[in-house]
Amino acid sequence: MPFTLATWNINSVRLRAGLVERLLREEAPDILCLQECKSPVDKMPLEGFAALGYGHVVARGQKGYNGVAILSRLPLQDAGDLDFAGLGQARHVAARLEDGTVIHNFYVPAGGDVPDRAVNEKFGQKLDYLTDMRDFFRDSRPDRAILVGDLNIAPREDDVWSHKQLLKVVSHTPIEVEHLGNAQAAGHWVDVTRADIPQGQLYSWWSYRARDWDAADKGRRLDHVWASPDIAQAAHSSRILRAARGWDKPSDHAPVFATFDL
Repeated sequence: MPFTLATWNINSVRLRAGLVERLLREEAPDILCLQECKSPVDKMPLEGFAALGYGHVVARGQKGYNGVAILSRLPLQDAGDLDFAGLGQARHVAARLEDGTVIHNFYVPAGGDVPDRAVNEKFGQKLDYLTDMRDFFRDSRPDRAILVGDLNIAPREDDVWSHKQLLKVVSHTPIEVEHLGNAQAAGHWVDVTRADIPQGQLYSWWSYRARDWDAADKGRRLDHVWASPDIAQAAHSSRILRAARGWDKPSDHAPVFATFDL
């Protein structure tokens, strides 16, 4: 049965519950993966989502920071979570659909402002997190799996508004791109978004700092949908809902969609 999946860093699910509900009403993905929920699970506004048909939820939360959730119209089971780099933070959760497909929802650490682990602990944590991702997927090769989330790295030159100007900016530095590429290669993951949209500038995040984000269009593709090679050919219809970045009091991220015929 085909299903459509979306991933969205919502930047506070309680503050932006109305935007989540709007997305569920207007776009109606079968599964919505949220990151940066910034809420314990018992404080997430799940009743409103359930009223729209999304009564199946697997989530991990913490007060004020991080937090990941999978909302679904399709039955699913909790498939656990992983604490890469030993941070003790709610950055991953997995769910299993009835057909056995496993969905991994990740929120990779942002890494702070200085791309040097010697002076910036957060950058070191980001690299360690990605290394643990690599090792996990090397040792537990994924099959019938989908990985989504805010991976906080724009890997390709056309995933940022200016490759040259962002080479020393966290999220596009060569060492981050290398670490993400190693994690992707270890699991033989296929970048579904770029398989469907192979050419051209493509962004899912625009800074709040821009006076007019749309006109400036200084974006980065930080949000990703990957699939294990056995099901990657079943993915299609990828798109980024840029318009959501312009909604009232928006997240700085836009939702990324993909449809799978499994």
